[in-house]
Formats: sequence, structure tokens, C-alpha cells
Amino acid sequence: MAGGAREVLTLQLGHFAGFVGAHWWNQQDAALCAPTGAKEPPGELCPDVLYRTGRTPHGQETYTPRLILMDLKGSLSSLKQEGGLYRDRELDAAIAWQGKLTTHREELYPQIPGLQDLLSAEGVLSSDGIWRVKSIPNGKGPPPLTAAAAPKPFTPTEDSIRVWSDFLRVHLHPRSICMIQKYNHDGYVGPKGCEPRNGIPTDVDEAPEATFPAVPANRILRGWGGWGGSGLLQVLVVATSGREAGRLEAFGQGESILKEPRCLEDVEDRLHFYVEECDHLQGFQILCDLHNGFSGLGAKAAELLRDEYSGRGIITWGLLPGPYSRGDPLKNIYRLLNTALGLVHMSAHSSLVCPLSLGGGLGLRPEPPVTFPHLHYDPALPFHCGAILATALDTVTAPYRLRSSPVFMAHLADMLNFSGKKVATAAATIPFPLAPGQSLPDALVQLGGAAAWTPLSACGSPSGTCCFAQSVVLRGLDRACHTSQLAPGTPLPSPLHACATGEDVLAQYLQQQQPTVRSSAHLLLAPCMVAPPYPQLFSPGLSQHGLVVDGPPSGAAVESIPVLGALCSSSSLNRTLGDLARELTKLDVRRWASFLAAGVEQGDLDEALQELRSLAQCYRSGGGLVD
Repeated sequence: MAGGAREVLTLQLGHFAGFVGAHWWNQQDAALCAPTGAKEPPGELCPDVLYRTGRTPHGQETYTPRLILMDLKGSLSSLKQEGGLYRDRELDAAIAWQGKLTTHREELYPQIPGLQDLLSAEGVLSSDGIWRVKSIPNGKGPPPLTAAAAPKPFTPTEDSIRVWSDFLRVHLHPRSICMIQKYNHDGYVGPKGCEPRNGIPTDVDEAPEATFPAVPANRILRGWGGWGGSGLLQVLVVATSGREAGRLEAFGQGESILKEPRCLEDVEDRLHFYVEECDHLQGFQILCDLHNGFSGLGAKAAELLRDEYSGRGIITWGLLPGPYSRGDPLKNIYRLLNTALGLVHMSAHSSLVCPLSLGGGLGLRPEPPVTFPHLHYDPALPFHCGAILATALDTVTAPYRLRSSPVFMAHLADMLNFSGKKVATAAATIPFPLAPGQSLPDALVQLGGAAAWTPLSACGSPSGTCCFAQSVVLRGLDRACHTSQLAPGTPLPSPLHACATGEDVLAQYLQQQQPTVRSSAHLLLAPCMVAPPYPQLFSPGLSQHGLVVDGPPSGAAVESIPVLGALCSSSSLNRTLGDLARELTKLDVRRWASFLAAGVEQGDLDEALQELRSLAQCYRSGGGLVD
């Protein structure tokens, strides 16, 4: 890889993980497209950590995420499984079956208007109104100043977003998308075993058995009756009608996917493809649904990575959607069990695990969602929740994506997971509240203590808890704002105003808030990009670059924001994990036999319960917290 980047391979597992991931990759893409002056040095964040260069069969150079994505059938909408860059020629497979046929027709969901313009143009709208073709970093790709007609601005509406692929604006490599045909996003799946591989019709003798389980031969036809591209009618010709299939709802179901030898071989092939082209692989980051069956899949994936690539960092982000209601007891019980089993098993196989959610708690009792002073979001919309969590993720992962002096994944995890503390919490201030004319010391004094941060790990209020270790990133402030600009002789409002650099200001602030905590702090100039299709969640009192303005709103859409984010090994996990264990103790799992039937035995639950209690004990402090 160019520049000696320490590469990271991302695994994205689940549908809500897809929403977070789509926003995440859109933000990376927006940062790549951000206009920079010819004399400016390279950006602080190295895109080669997350991206790979390649070449299509036609010789076109590409720059795509180093990504393996797994989701259920029906989650791609109009996105092609093989991606849009590596186009294979149309294959016309003859149908060999001569018996009675039943034809099932499924109309593809139309693509969101305006998004195709963004994808096909492969460029960015600059401030002078000219659409400029994106250049690949380090001088690869087309010239950066090729002009073309600008597409219409794209702002998706909540009603138009059905699945995460509806607003993903980056191209993916054909090896990225791995669909799980055994289960369906909408709860229905047809006969299995003859689905197309990467969107190409497949004969039954060449069925992608590594990904899709086989079914009896008399249920499958040889050949396909056409497989349309984006926006075209898909026609599947089969000998029998489709069958009902449950969703991927239980931990055991997810585990069983990677226990199937053919599926395991397929995933291993994808891993080897990406890993073998890396020169300095530092590790893996897993974005995984924690509330459904993908919890089990994520746990098995972490175990596979630990066994195959020992010594590499593995950071797992357990993702949960917004608040839930009491209306579906079975779903809530499954969510509780999946979350508990996922945390236990993922922490056993990962370097670090961090749950991410805008909900107020992990237990059965519904808690109100978290709030942000300058954001107005709908907690019931994954499109909104995913955007906020992706913004936090883009910030707290910055240390191991730095171009200069990065903190490698394994080192970051080691700093936070000492003494068995394999679970961390996340918090953020989105956006960081800086008014025009204010300095960083002014803003931090006004912000106050840790209680002013918004918790993002469903662990409740941080009030009354302590932090054992933390990694903090503040990004998006102009260098001129980093230190106090008071005139000489002016009394200093706080010790922060005496610091000579922005790094000293941030370090001094953290020392004041948590004097005995081991802290790592980074101050970056690069803001977090929130251009469309990022939803406009921001209050009218923010400027185009996310600053808090006092006067009337300018009316300009917010394009970038400063963000303060942190990962913390916190005593709040003693209470959260302990409460989770107590709720499991009260639960009569025999009433939910379907969960056990999915592959988890009673002994497995008992063992996980004990591990959860032991994990909670790691976060006890001397202050007599709940245990």
C-alpha cells in the first residue's frame, strides 16, 4: 500500500450496521472530495488506512473501501451486489428445465432520485459551482480539475429512505457484499441454492454453496430466467413456490451461519483477498448489530479473526438502534438475550468492544433517548440514528487513522482494556459548541465537566461515575481558535487560557476533569463532513461550518461540524452490565424456547451470565458503586 499506511479491514454485519456504515463511508468519501489548496500538505487522516487501490478489467483505476459487508436478502434495494465499477458482461443462461414452471416476479425498489447523479459523476461540487472529478490520493486516478456538468443537489427525505443502500454514495468492490440468502430482510425468501453470484445468473451445478445453503434438487431449476440490473424486473424461474423464512433474530442463528463450512470458506476467501494485499495490516474493525441474530455472527467473526490473525487489533462496535417500546415482548426478550450474549462473546474474542446506541439503556425497561442541544433528530429513524453514531465513530477512530504518529488499534485497545476491562463506552459533543470569536479555552470553560458530554453507549448518565482511562479527540477547529486571544495584561479567566498550544489546552482540561485518569488526547483541524445525503438535523443557530451563531440564521445548510468524542473505560459499566445480568437472572428462558431452539443451550446462557457478572466486577470503583 502507498505511503506505508497501517491498513484496517472493516467488517459490517447487519442492517442497522448498514445504516451506520453507509453514513460512515459517505463521510469518508466527502472528506476525500473536500477541496484543498495545491500547496496544502496532505490531510491529517490517511484514507489508505480504510481504502484500497485497484483496477477494473478495463484498466480503470479504482479506490474502494477495504470492506466485507454481510446483510440479509432484500437489503440492497437497487444496489448491485457486484458493485458498479467492475461491470461484467451480460450472461444469458439457458433454462434447461422442461417441466412445469412457476414464475415469481419481484419489482426492484426504485433508486432514490438524485443519488444516481452523485454516484455516476464520481466527483464533487466545488465552491465555484464546477463539478470536479475525484482524484485518487497520492496522485492516482484522473486529473483533479476535469470539469463536467454538476448534478442537482441531492437531499434525501425520510420517506424515501427504506434501506441503507438507498443513500450509500460510494462504489464497493465486488468482493465486499456477501448476502445471506438463508434469511430475508422482509421475512420472506424463495428457494435457496441457485441465487446469483455477484448478480450473475448461476446454474445449479455452480451455485455459490459457500454463501447459500443447498436445498433438495427437486426444488431448484437449472438456470435463470433473467436477472435485471438496477431498476429492471427480476424474474426467478423455479419449480416450486417460495417459502416463508424467519428473520435473523436469535444469537444462535447468527452463530450457525459461520459454522456452515461452505459459508465459512466464502468469508475466509474474502478475508484472504483483502489481507494478502496489505503490507502493514494493523487490524480489524467490526460494525455489528448487537440486538438481533447478527450478534452471534459478529461473535463468530471476531473468534475467526482472533484465530486466523493473532496479534492484530480487533475493535468491535456493537450497534443498537434507537429506543424501543414494550409493545413486542418477544422482540424485547430476544434483544436482551442477544445483547448480553454478544457483549460476553465479543469481549472474549476482541481487543475492545464498545456498544453504540442513542437509547438510554440496555435492559428491558424503556429509557428515553439521549438528546443534543443543537440536533433535532427522530430516534425512531435508523437514517437519523445511524448518521449521529457514524459521526461519533468517525471521530473516536481517528487515532488509528492518523497519517502522522498514529495510535495503532492494538495500542489504543491496550490503553483502555487493562485489568480485564474489555468493554468501553463512547461519548460525544455533536457539534462542539464554539461561537464565532470564541477560543477553545472559552468553549471548554463554558462546556463544564463530563456531564456535558452526551453518552452514546446506553449506559445512562455519567453522573457519579469515574473513568479509568480515556481516548479523546477534538476535531474541526481553526488553528487560530486553539489558544486564548486575550490582550496582554488581561486577567486570565482560567488556567486553560494560559496554555501555549491547543494540545496543551485539551490536555489541561482533561487533567482538571479527571486528575487520576490515564488520558490520550488528539486535536485535529479536519472537521466532520455532514454534506448530503447526511440528514439536516442541525438547529437553525448553526453556521455552514457548525459554529453557534447568535444572530439570525443564515439559511445555509451545515456542511461540516467540529466534534468532541471520547472512548472511556468507565465505572458506569459496572452498573450497566450488572443490571443486565440481574435481568437475565430473573428471566425464565424456558418461556422463550424458540431462542434456545435457534442454537443456544441453557448451559451456554448460564455460562454467559457468569461471565457477564465477572465482567461487571472489573469496573468496580472504590466509591461503592452498585455491583
